Amino acid sequence: MLRLTLMAGLLGLGLCDRDETIAAYGAADQVWVLVELDGAKFAPRATLKFPEPGRISGHAPCNTFQGAQDAPYPWFDVKQVAATRMACPDLAAETAYLAALSDMTLSEVSGNTLILSNESGREMVFKASG
Repeated sequence: MLRLTLMAGLLGLGLCDRDETIAAYGAADQVWVLVELDGAKFAPRATLKFPEPGRISGHAPCNTFQGAQDAPYPWFDVKQVAATRMACPDLAAETAYLAALSDMTLSEVSGNTLILSNESGREMVFKASG
């Protein structure tokens, strides 16, 4: 019985290392460019990447950012976002982008499209770059 319990515990450890985030479901290895925010075209360039399990990064209209995202797919929960602090003419768009990103709770990847949304009806639509 002890041997079976030990084996089950060791097998479970391997499962804990498996990435269950959106990155493992088609979002990794892409640069996602925001094309639409809450139904309106988003003209300034803003990107999102999943560089490693549990992490996000990208370029908001003015600054680069990084943070944590370890919710299992299809959930999405951004935490600990840190950004550089350079000013630019698109600072209002940057604030809107980062606030919306922090507001999203669901994710979906379909081909070259990534959609982040929440229960309030907010939505961010990204397209894979290149």
